[in-house]
Amino acid sequence: MATTSTTGSTLLQPLSNAVQLPIDQVNFVACQLFALLAAVWFRTYLHPSKTSSFIRHVVATLLGLYLALFCFGWYALHILVQSGVSYAIMVIVGAENMHRYCFVFALGYLIVCQITRVYIFDYGQYSADFSGPVMIITQKITSLAYEIHDGMFRKDEELRPSQRDLAVRRMPSLLEYLSYNCNFMGILAGPLCSYKDYITFIEGRSYHVAQAGADGKEKPHREPPEPSPNGAVVQKLLVCGLCLLVHLTVSDMLPVEYNIDAHFQATASWPTKVVYLYVSLMAARPKYYFAWTLADAINNAAGFGFRGYDRNGEARWDLVSNLRIQQIETSTSFKMFLDNWNIQTALWLKRVCYERATWSPTIQTFILSAIWHGVYPGYYVTFLTGGVMTLAARTMRNNLRHYFITSPQLKLLYDVITWMVTQIAVSYTAVPFVLLSIKPSLMFYSSWYYCPHIIGILVLLLLPAKKTQRAKNTHENMQLSQSKKFDDPESSWGQNSFSTTNNVCAQEPASRHSLLKQ
Repeated sequence: MATTSTTGSTLLQPLSNAVQLPIDQVNFVACQLFALLAAVWFRTYLHPSKTSSFIRHVVATLLGLYLALFCFGWYALHILVQSGVSYAIMVIVGAENMHRYCFVFALGYLIVCQITRVYIFDYGQYSADFSGPVMIITQKITSLAYEIHDGMFRKDEELRPSQRDLAVRRMPSLLEYLSYNCNFMGILAGPLCSYKDYITFIEGRSYHVAQAGADGKEKPHREPPEPSPNGAVVQKLLVCGLCLLVHLTVSDMLPVEYNIDAHFQATASWPTKVVYLYVSLMAARPKYYFAWTLADAINNAAGFGFRGYDRNGEARWDLVSNLRIQQIETSTSFKMFLDNWNIQTALWLKRVCYERATWSPTIQTFILSAIWHGVYPGYYVTFLTGGVMTLAARTMRNNLRHYFITSPQLKLLYDVITWMVTQIAVSYTAVPFVLLSIKPSLMFYSSWYYCPHIIGILVLLLLPAKKTQRAKNTHENMQLSQSKKFDDPESSWGQNSFSTTNNVCAQEPASRHSLLKQ
């Protein structure tokens, strides 16, 4: 295997040669494992009961910057430049317009970094480069800017309940801001978290939550014993190990590129093409499972990610989880798949785009998602296709599902069929995301004669777009509202569209109690 160059440390080059993996990937994994150990130390020796929030902020920030420097060398300066300029914008512009200026600057800076990285240095290479952390920090900068705007400028009655819970009522200090952006738990692979959740964790208030009773109502506030994340961390590390094993042993045996191999296209039967499409895209997912689950375990090991207690009194450590593997692999709808894939990015898209869009929120959300992911043409092909597939899937569900829920047998048949269709549709949609370039992407779609595209468009043209009752109620409320631009988009769009309508949002803490309100 060819060795990839790196702008970061070459200390682990001998290990890279021994395991036959690129040095940048070895650096990334090594730094994440170091972060895991540091997280355990951080929770044990820098517990909020033993030290001040100031010390916890300083240590988390310095460790994060060190990891970035080790992985990316001087390219780590991009993280500081983007964060520093954005903070200056917040201070100078003020709460009324900071969200607009920060959004344009942070996303623009990310685009420039991606263009430089892709078209000047390293086209087509999947390397653990500096653009990954810049993508995460772009989410954090824009999220925080909107949260400050909501908390310091907008009136409470204009805010949704989730926006009211996340609203930041005072300007963060520079240290708090840098700690949020650059902490060692999330600087390399995220995931995104809200500013208030992070500050609550640093200050040691994340465990003081109300517990739901059997009737679903909150019990009176009490001081529960601090839950241990060890069980959740061990479980997630076992998942990481399994995913890494599958990635190293199976993924190379089932390359996605083989879908456009001339001999395969000429000789394979249609069932063979369909099966290989599914298994090759399924084999491409474990590397994402590994990276996101490890990042989740690191946060949990530090004591971050506690979501409260379920009705049985069991601690939940999924506040910053980025995926649910079982739900992904058993998805029976496009929406269900997206709801459980890259969850925190879906929440970001929902909060900064979908909920605030004044026209066609689904289309705007797909466009923003494509821009954020990068500048490879394949990304845009995937997200444009995804828009058609999402709307077609919603229309099909609204028009057909009620015929299949009259008996358990029909419901089972419906679930089996929709699972098969969903997995093939997702795989078909995602191929350009892996192939990156426009020519091989169109070559693949041509080999399928664009059939899923055509079917999706025909569904949208021929079947009526039924509104749910919730959509009708929302439309009526929208007409009566004095603040139309803040109306509830949880309509038929929201019920069945892009992952920004994430089910996770429906679960967004009721466990976000009064202690989260600054």
